[in-house]
Order: sequence, then C-alpha cells, then structure tokens
Amino acid sequence: MEKMIINDFGILAGNWPLVPDKPTLIFIHGAALSKGLWVGQVEALSDIANTIAIDLPGHKDSKGTAFDQISDCAAAVAQFIEKIQAPNPVLCGLSMGGAVAQELLISRPDLFSAAILMNTGARLKVFPFIFESIEKDYSQYLDLAVDFLVSQKKDKAKIKELMKDIAVTKADVALKDFTACDQFDVMSRLKEIKTKVMVVVGDEDNNTPVKYGEYLQHNISGAELAVISEAGHLTPLEKPEEVNQIIRDFLRKAL
Repeated sequence: MEKMIINDFGILAGNWPLVPDKPTLIFIHGAALSKGLWVGQVEALSDIANTIAIDLPGHKDSKGTAFDQISDCAAAVAQFIEKIQAPNPVLCGLSMGGAVAQELLISRPDLFSAAILMNTGARLKVFPFIFESIEKDYSQYLDLAVDFLVSQKKDKAKIKELMKDIAVTKADVALKDFTACDQFDVMSRLKEIKTKVMVVVGDEDNNTPVKYGEYLQHNISGAELAVISEAGHLTPLEKPEEVNQIIRDFLRKAL
C-alpha cells in the first residue's frame, strides 16, 4: 500500500501505477473522517481492483479547502478521477462519501459502471447535537461519536484509538462536512441512477438506519441490499472482512 499526494489529493493506493485491465475502486470517506477509514479495504481488495482511498479537499493530506456542499465535493472527485485516468472507476462511499457517490451517479453517469453506497441515505439530515458538540468541544465530540455510531458489541476503545488517526483535526472542516450532509437531498432524483448499485448498511446503525438503505434499494433500479449484523455506522472498521466479501462478490457480478 502506498501513501501519496496526486493532483492535490491525499490518497492511499493498493498499487501504483494503476493496472489498465482492472477496475478502480474509489473509496470516499464520511464526514469529519479521512482516507484512513478504508485501510482494510485498500489492502485486501488490491488483488481484484486498483484500490484508491482519497481525502476530500481540505481533509488530512489533500490540499485546498473543505466544501459545505456535496455537489462541490462531487465535482472535485470527478475531476480527480479524470485526471488520473482511472480505468473503469467504481465508487464506494460511506455516509457523506455515499452522498458524494450518489451525486456523481446522477450528475456524471458516463463515468461509472458500478457503485457501493455504504451506511448512507438519499437525505442526510444531521442531529442538532452533532453541530453543538463539535462547536463546544471537538475532541470530546470524537469520543461521543464512537459511542453513538458503533455497535454496542464492538471494542469501542480500539475504535476510539483508530479515530485519532482517521478523523480530521479541525473542527471547522467537520462543521462544513456536516453542513453539506444536512443540506443533501436527492430523494426525488434516485430514479435517474441507472448504474449497478450495491447498498450496504449495519443493522445497528443509529445514524443511517436500515430503512435508509431499504429506501435506496427500492428507488434505484436493480439495486441490491446487504445488511451486516452487529455493525453500526462504521462498517469498514467494525466488520472489515464482511465488507470486503460483499464488495468482491458485487464486483464479480457487476463488471
């Protein structure tokens, strides 16, 4: 696995340069997070695909400033994918990253043959206490976030340690992310998505519950739904092996 900055984007890549005859999995993190969320996927899936996890603009190793609109994030990601000439790009986005993926599937259907929408929804209204907690004490918010987001059956202390590396360090970036999520709504546009889609959700996700995933499945033509048991909102960290197997199986069928 290689850590680099390419075209102002901080990335983790399973292999570099990209292999032309493999699909390219583009992993997009959630709000207040970074590319490190996807370490387990970037490594484990590099045998079947080019794997790239990105930091959105203004996050961790990426240059520029963070956006407070999902459409702006999506435009930046599309530009990056085109600049690196990613072969057969497949989106995989979690939560805010899933919103970015939906926006791209609607606005740039020419670019993508398949996508995985993970722990996300067509509308992402944010609980007011999240904004309040970030503004009051961002470091405390990160601890509270793990308690709220992760399955009760998981080792939360371990995930809190991981969050120290994965989360963004600036509260203003987190606030922009959640503002973008709060304003996001493509419920009326899902039927425009014609790409092959796999929807993934944890059965203990308090943030984007199973009904959000079911809505995506029912309103995106041909979409499949996978529900991961004993998993909350951070399924790539909580159940990496199951997430990887779902992605493997989906790619084999979809491409």
